[in-house]
Amino acid sequence: MKKIIFLFLLAIIGFQGADAQILKNAKKMLNTATAAGGFTEKDAADAIKEALVNGTGESVKFVSALNGYLGNPEIRIPFPREAKDVETKLRAIGMGKKVDEFNESMNRAAEQAANEAKSIFISAIKGLTVKDAINIVKGENNAATLYLQRTTSPDLKVAFQPKIKASLDNVNATKYWGDLITAYNKIPLVKKQNPDLTEYVTGKAIDGLFVMIAKEELKIRQNPAARTSELLKKVFGK
Repeated sequence: MKKIIFLFLLAIIGFQGADAQILKNAKKMLNTATAAGGFTEKDAADAIKEALVNGTGESVKFVSALNGYLGNPEIRIPFPREAKDVETKLRAIGMGKKVDEFNESMNRAAEQAANEAKSIFISAIKGLTVKDAINIVKGENNAATLYLQRTTSPDLKVAFQPKIKASLDNVNATKYWGDLITAYNKIPLVKKQNPDLTEYVTGKAIDGLFVMIAKEELKIRQNPAARTSELLKKVFGK
């Protein structure tokens, strides 16, 4: 058990490339902590779960706020790629303002839907086994993000789609889209377009959320000072 906890501790504090003396000192510190009634494997797994609940919670809070998507160039939802020709031609005929209104409305819909993710993430994280947790902290800097993508994406899509559809209607995105497509399809010789707007915004909203989770995961791995609960101090502060 000590060996596993030792590997877990090394991964968390970022000593994968440490020299032999540092590793020796870390092992001595671990042995001292354990002998003095330190943390167990369960403590370590619970700590990573808590850290991930905090990280995903911060990500959801960020993207669900006003301008969470629209104000962030990394995750802002653009005009559908498959309909890029629609945007170009509509701007060319003086409908740029309508295109901008539509772009804003898509991002507002994503912001309104994002809170649906919180409970899904919490459920997935609480289902982590000790082995899962250790694999995550020993993995790449985005190992937790990849785990969550793999285990929650289908549920996120199911939860997001009705909310996205309602939000698109609520912020007039559906109307803007209908007006734009109608105007575009009247242009002579163009190929008729009508991508599934709900499907598109749902996918982009989920992609953007995982971009932010990856950032939070990196912060969790690199900033021990951010671990403020008693459990996190107990495990990560040793």
